[in-house]
Amino acid sequence: MSDFITITPGEVKTSQLHGYLLGATSPRPIAFASTISADGTPNLAPFSFFNVFSSNPPMLIFSPARRVRNNTTKHTLSNVIAVPEVVVNVVSHSIVQQMNLASTEYPDGVNEFEKAGFTALKSDLVRPLRVAESPVQMECKVVEIKPLGNFGGAGQLIFAQVLKVHVNKNVLNEANMIDPHKIDLVGRMGGNFYARASGGAVFEVEKPLASLGIGIDALPDYIKNSDVLSGNDLGRLGNIDALPEKEAVQTWWANNGAAFEGKDVQLAAKQALAANQKDQALFLLMKPMLEA
Repeated sequence: MSDFITITPGEVKTSQLHGYLLGATSPRPIAFASTISADGTPNLAPFSFFNVFSSNPPMLIFSPARRVRNNTTKHTLSNVIAVPEVVVNVVSHSIVQQMNLASTEYPDGVNEFEKAGFTALKSDLVRPLRVAESPVQMECKVVEIKPLGNFGGAGQLIFAQVLKVHVNKNVLNEANMIDPHKIDLVGRMGGNFYARASGGAVFEVEKPLASLGIGIDALPDYIKNSDVLSGNDLGRLGNIDALPEKEAVQTWWANNGAAFEGKDVQLAAKQALAANQKDQALFLLMKPMLEA
């Protein structure tokens, strides 16, 4: 019996497929998009079909998709067609409830800044207003709008080139870069669920850019087939430059082996990996080399 169910687009309701797609593709960043109508009425709405796709030129894309239930379009889309400018504000945990309120489908002409209690700031280069409570605000010009279909649920991609970025100093670290714990962003998940990207939810993964890792396939079979080590553990070990020579393993065990006498070596290695002690984990795992 298979461990998977299979969903084929076109064979299930769009609303059901929508739920699977959003539940699986998450957490997603949120574009809290500020636009303005042709008559000058501000509009503010969040969109989680969003990301940054280029830094030169700096380009964001977000999608106010057609409503699944009745195939209507949103005020944000109408506004950027009339006035091709937008401010993309990021959403921190401190404003997530206000952001959610702004997603209410108020009638055309209602000012969501006022409804959700946000402070509007004048932008420098574009007409839409900025959200003062957002820690980062990006002023953009809309360079292209690409419809992906005419049915309910179809995306309407808005390509927005960043002209100016405003970053609150309170979210910066000592290097003047954004600190993930200070900015405390939230991401959209499926249904009513969100994720908070700070505290224990934030972790680092070393990029395999400095050197060419040996790969999991180059690890000894007893390591690859371990019942103790996880796929993540093996991935970290596969990112090493080379396996240590026997002499280096002998030296390490001569100096450190007493602390691991009688212990499960693979479990100790797993704990070392969790503590970011990759070298120690590797020497522990290579002990069978000394017995060969």
